[in-house]
Amino acid sequence: MPGDSSMKFDEMHAADGTARGAYRQYDEWLGAQELSWLRRQSDEAERFFRRTGITFNVYGANDGEERLIPFDVIPRIVTAAEWRKLERGIAQRVRALNAFIHDIYHRQEIVRAGRLPEQMISRNVAFLPQMVGFEPPGGIYTHIVGVDLVRTGPDEFLVLEDNARTPSGVSYMLENRETMMAMFPELFTRIPVRPVSDYPRRLARSLAACAPPAASDRPVVAVLTPGIYNSAYFEHAFLADQMGAELVEGSDLRVVNGRIAMRTTCGFQPIDVLYRRVDDEFLDPLTFNPSSVLGVSGLMDIYRAGGITIANAPGTGIADDKAIYSYMPEIIEFYTGEKPILGNVPTWRCSDSDSLAYVLDNLSELVVKEVHGSGGYGMLIGPTSSKAELADFAKKLRARPDNYIAQPTLSLSTVPILTKAGLAPRHVDLRPFVLVSPTGIEITPGGLTRVALKQGSLVVNSSQGGGTKDSWVLEE
Repeated sequence: MPGDSSMKFDEMHAADGTARGAYRQYDEWLGAQELSWLRRQSDEAERFFRRTGITFNVYGANDGEERLIPFDVIPRIVTAAEWRKLERGIAQRVRALNAFIHDIYHRQEIVRAGRLPEQMISRNVAFLPQMVGFEPPGGIYTHIVGVDLVRTGPDEFLVLEDNARTPSGVSYMLENRETMMAMFPELFTRIPVRPVSDYPRRLARSLAACAPPAASDRPVVAVLTPGIYNSAYFEHAFLADQMGAELVEGSDLRVVNGRIAMRTTCGFQPIDVLYRRVDDEFLDPLTFNPSSVLGVSGLMDIYRAGGITIANAPGTGIADDKAIYSYMPEIIEFYTGEKPILGNVPTWRCSDSDSLAYVLDNLSELVVKEVHGSGGYGMLIGPTSSKAELADFAKKLRARPDNYIAQPTLSLSTVPILTKAGLAPRHVDLRPFVLVSPTGIEITPGGLTRVALKQGSLVVNSSQGGGTKDSWVLEE
């Protein structure tokens, strides 16, 4: 996450301590509650998460144990008017992303027009030559998108990054809401909050709408997981169960009569749509990594022949590249003819010599990220780093400048969390989830709010000690 400053926007309270408009009804209810009762409800929510098994694995953790996702019971609330603007901006961005991915795998008009350097594509490890000239069913590349947003003021939301490959976290959004409704049912009778529980049904419908021409009248959807040791396995199993889809691993699948089929008690059944939660490299050992045991041999041949839809399409990871992100204002304008509704965080591409010099000179004030990094790993937060850490990171920058981008410190908004002493402000971001199909774009009202639980911390990722909140969008 970007850095901190003394001028933080408190989303719940104005400077005089009164509740802002989005929180007025909630604040009235909260003021009538005993702190001890809220703490007991918070403890019960944690027990609910443990019983449900809402955990994640941390790669590289010494104990190798699954961890509980920390959950805070104070909701993050957005007004209907604020959400309308966010919806417009998110939809615009997702349309541009899909058009961009289609273009770079076909005529590369954006490169021809001089709006994007050719090496941003040709030298990008996320660009898959195997996708050149191929159009997926329905022309959809980004079936499920997560757009990470930060707020810096009353009317200022910025896009922090795009997640167009395999965005995660939607299961926590759903479980957060279910937990809040179980702990505080009276809140949802007095405050008009838009529901999110229909997401699995809408996901299943959206994926089915992307089925290839070879599909049956009732397309068969399956979720491909790397297995139980994956950090997001809970989510894979949860979504498959909620959609009524099969959860499969690579060993459950094979090519049968020109289709990808899954093993069942009645033999092998063809699959029409494969919602993959496996990275490109491991999808097909005949096309990508030959040592992969997570994917399916021959999958890409069947895909290119029109026998199956893969969601999200292979090669979409190039849109997650943080150097590509820095060109998003130009990308949006090029493909939509419109100015971006939601702004980007200013970004320096360290591959540029002048930008690299600036970043090295101001490293203690910036946030530096790997262009293909995720989960909060491989990044530097300058204002909270020691001189030794800054020096070590400067060496990494000089050695591989094209592997990094840098961004300024931002005054990120805060939302209170419940502590032993009462409410205390903490930094948050927001990941709305977007479904894309030939029938249109659907944006779930709210999304996953991630929160930095430690005082002064800027890292919201669960793998780095962050937690989550329920996100409320108020009805009109």
